Amino acid sequence: MARGGRVPGVVLALVLVGIVALAACRSGAVRPYATSTEGQGRPKVLLVVEENRPYGEIIGSDSAPYLNRLASTYGLATAFDAGYPARCPSLPAYLLLTSGSTHGICDDRDANRHRIGGPNIFAQVAASGRQWRGYAESMPGPCHRGDDDDYVARHAPAPYYVTAQDRCADWDVPMGTRTSGAFHTDVAHGRLPAFSFVTPDVCHDMHGGVRCFGDDVRNGDTWLRDRLPMVLDGPDYRRGNLTVVVTWDEGGEESNHIPTLVISPHTKHVRSAARFTHCSLLRTMEELLALRLLGCAATAPSMRSAFRLTA
Repeated sequence: MARGGRVPGVVLALVLVGIVALAACRSGAVRPYATSTEGQGRPKVLLVVEENRPYGEIIGSDSAPYLNRLASTYGLATAFDAGYPARCPSLPAYLLLTSGSTHGICDDRDANRHRIGGPNIFAQVAASGRQWRGYAESMPGPCHRGDDDDYVARHAPAPYYVTAQDRCADWDVPMGTRTSGAFHTDVAHGRLPAFSFVTPDVCHDMHGGVRCFGDDVRNGDTWLRDRLPMVLDGPDYRRGNLTVVVTWDEGGEESNHIPTLVISPHTKHVRSAARFTHCSLLRTMEELLALRLLGCAATAPSMRSAFRLTA
């Protein structure tokens, strides 16, 4: 201690920092985001899922100029079907995409009501020694299980899976804004994880909500236009090992024919009329990441050859 019993300034500062941190912890504040440390040379996949638009409402639509530009520049699956009953809501699509099964679910209950056991792509990636991230716009806190204003749990599937819970609080995170936050930081610094699941909020997922204004499709298209160029200009994509996929959970009440765009450094001006589904997309992502094929992915056709994707 300094002469006269005075506490040195640096010690006092550390004490104050500790008091502030303790208060934040007790208040339930979000803990600091754990930045991905994923290696640079291995394949990576970034999946963006939009909502409830059949193929014809996106491809050729004046409300989606950016998506149509991407579709003509990179890859478009023209006969893609969600692969589950058209009258079931959103949640089964997200489970099919990430585990190869709907688990018999045909409702939209949140992750407090549904606890899904068994394997899934999140747990697979973690078990392989790599990292995943769920980047969810407007999520109020990590691994949030219930709906909250513009965030709905059913569009961010990681919290539903029991076997993903050991990493969920660290790796299923609020996305942030266009210019700051977890997603921006990881993209800008070339630190995207092996698998990224990107969830727009209800005002940007093309389904809309009571708090949203304007053309829902155009809102989503603009949101993608404001974010994907950063990804395609970022270090991960420029290294040639990142594949970006934009798909929709489902189409309309009568048909689940949806657009799916595949963007990679090796995919240029490709249109495939092969019949692919969410099971095909899961298979393709697992193949790129050298993971075991789960559920329906084991028998679904792969998209790798059609879109010239290399592992």
